[in-house]
Amino acid sequence: MHLGSAAMTQTATRRAVAFQGEPGAYSELAALSFFGPNVKTLPLTAFEDVFKAVQGGKARFGIIPIENSLAGSIHQNYDLLLHHHLHIVGEFNLRVEHNLIANPGVTIRRVRRVFSHPQALMQCQRTLRSLKGVQLVPTYDTAGSVKKIKEEKIFDAAAVASRRAAEVYGMRVLRQQIQDDPANFTRFLVLARHKQAIGRADKTSIVFALSNVPGALFRSLSVFALRDIDLYKIESRPLHGKPWEYFFYIDFAGSLKDTNCRNAVNHLSEIATFLKILGSYQSHRTSPQAGMRSQRVSLG
Repeated sequence: MHLGSAAMTQTATRRAVAFQGEPGAYSELAALSFFGPNVKTLPLTAFEDVFKAVQGGKARFGIIPIENSLAGSIHQNYDLLLHHHLHIVGEFNLRVEHNLIANPGVTIRRVRRVFSHPQALMQCQRTLRSLKGVQLVPTYDTAGSVKKIKEEKIFDAAAVASRRAAEVYGMRVLRQQIQDDPANFTRFLVLARHKQAIGRADKTSIVFALSNVPGALFRSLSVFALRDIDLYKIESRPLHGKPWEYFFYIDFAGSLKDTNCRNAVNHLSEIATFLKILGSYQSHRTSPQAGMRSQRVSLG
């Protein structure tokens, strides 16, 4: 019985979606929105742990934040995409709705400290400034802040986190949607060990490096312009060991199954000193007025 139970637990874990943070974190909410409410999630401490869990087969998928519409790119995860052999197989744009959360019975007048991730605190400055005499305490995770004030029975504090975090830990929402900007989205990438179809691929991500010579970047981008391929984003990251040289990450419209996209990447490979295809996948577009699309992906 014991061995059978352990085997079942291991099998369930391998069907899970790994994410960074505590249960109730925005990354977990993105996983539930993308895969459906019944998916098993695997909380992990660090972003690199997510990559290792997927690469090592401990989880079937991983989900990581890659950029926020207000705070910009998450550079650590760009670097991890380069150094791990995983494929981007999907994306999800999550509307971030911050809430002020406290222990049951705590009123907003009793709050003297507010815990949360630095980005969440920054995104709620207007509301937090209105709370006179309140100290802001940066932590490693939004949901982890809710867990902290619950487990440590801190009754003069609140946390900034998702409504789901309040539900997971049985806490009270003091104020809803306290973010300064309602158009606050975080883009998440879904990672897998192998290429696989989740919807119809219409977006591709790559990373490449170039010789440090005049006109190299212009020539690399022209392979897309010549074929009328739309570029969604360009991100540069330092090439370690070579000061002032860079890796360039590009998201562009289309799939490598499309002839023009495949030809563009083949052309780029003749110019680049390094080229890695991160994945072709179905894009997820949102606007401040649009609702979030929820995808249902079977993990059976």
